[in-house]
Amino acid sequence: MLFGVTKQRVLGIDIAMAIASTAGRPISVVVPVYNSESILPALIQRLEPALAALAPQYEVLLVNDGSRDQSWEAIQDLARSFPWVRGINLMRNYGQHNALLCGIRAARFEILVTMDDDLQHPPEEIHKLTAKLAEGFEVVYGYPEHERHGFLRNIASVMTKLALQRSMGADTARHVSAFRAFRTQARDAFANYHSPFVSIDVVLTWATTRFVAIQVRHDPRRSGISNYTFRMLFRHAMNMMTGFSILPLQLANLLGFLCTAFGGCILAYVVGRYLLYGTTVPGFPFLASIISIFSGAQLLALGIIGEYLARMHFRMMERPTYTVREQITSRAEVKT
Repeated sequence: MLFGVTKQRVLGIDIAMAIASTAGRPISVVVPVYNSESILPALIQRLEPALAALAPQYEVLLVNDGSRDQSWEAIQDLARSFPWVRGINLMRNYGQHNALLCGIRAARFEILVTMDDDLQHPPEEIHKLTAKLAEGFEVVYGYPEHERHGFLRNIASVMTKLALQRSMGADTARHVSAFRAFRTQARDAFANYHSPFVSIDVVLTWATTRFVAIQVRHDPRRSGISNYTFRMLFRHAMNMMTGFSILPLQLANLLGFLCTAFGGCILAYVVGRYLLYGTTVPGFPFLASIISIFSGAQLLALGIIGEYLARMHFRMMERPTYTVREQITSRAEVKT
């Protein structure tokens, strides 16, 4: 099934089946961290048994995305206490998807899972995602039946997913979430991607079309409030539309065409009225038609030029996607 969405709730999946399907396939878990020092210990404590039941080897990469609290210090403590925890500290706040890309590139194992740092994505649900991977899918999303957000946040989420659906060109975009699992080899498709505007879900479509989404449990946030506001989600949607889609330029083309057509209709009306009746409204109709024609032609020309500039823009951006300040790896490289 290509770009399929499994909407029914996944119930009755025996964890032993998931263990068998991932036997011998190590797992890397990437978690972008922002102002979550109080949640991280609980996250690691719940990840340990969940991962130990699924894979003989595993690692957790905590990517500190310019947190303003003591999150990096908490990551260092966890890395010293748990041999399978690795920490990456970015120079500043680059955004969730940029931090994810950093962790994805640093991951060392065959299966890669991404999740938020607030425990809204239960570690105990990871086995459902990996079980779906075993069925032949390349990317599996775990989406909640009911998201626990406010009204404005829900509106912003809908806008973001509509923009994402346009950029991805897949129905699965309606159920995209930060709780995802995919085969690490998919990152080869965007190994040379260096744009500062990142959408992990879009670049994954460069690697595969075998997507699926399943329902998973969605827990309340353990503490604090979400760092994703309406304004941030709206900006993310705009970045996706302008960074991964030429739809705005196509709309400019359409607007130019409509203005030109409208001006042509006005001119035809003015000329026809003159030929039939010998009179017309002095001055204004003809002037309005000429202005509309030339304005539409200008927008059309700018839209066409913009199509080419957009393609150059995608290739020539040199701003860094992220910059790593330091990394920390504890006593052992991996958990065995």
